[in-house]
Parts: sequence; C-alpha cells; structure tokens
Amino acid sequence: MKQYVTAKEVSETLGVSITKGYDIIRRLNAELESKGYLTVRGKTSRAYFNEKLYIGKAVE
Repeated sequence: MKQYVTAKEVSETLGVSITKGYDIIRRLNAELESKGYLTVRGKTSRAYFNEKLYIGKAVE
C-alpha cells in the first residue's frame, strides 16, 4: 500500500469533492509541518489521515 493519500482518494473515502479533498490535505499537512515533519504538496501521510479520521482505530 502507498504511504501517501491523494485528494482523489480523500474525496472518494469521505464522499466530498476533490477540491474539498485538497483543502483537507492542506490542513493535515499544516498540522504535520507544525510538528516538524516534511510534507509533499497535494499528498499527505496515509497513516496520519487514517489516525485523524479514526479509520482502523477504536473511538473512545
């Protein structure tokens, strides 16, 4: 599996437009950059995306 998620994948997963997918990626990348991580424009970490959306994790 790829380590990055694209706007198209975000839009398909969440049922939103691709434009909204890019907005979500920008927001997640800003959070990662504030923590000192390098980011790739237009893509974000699949692990971080899943973590922020509680995909594959039990919600407390």
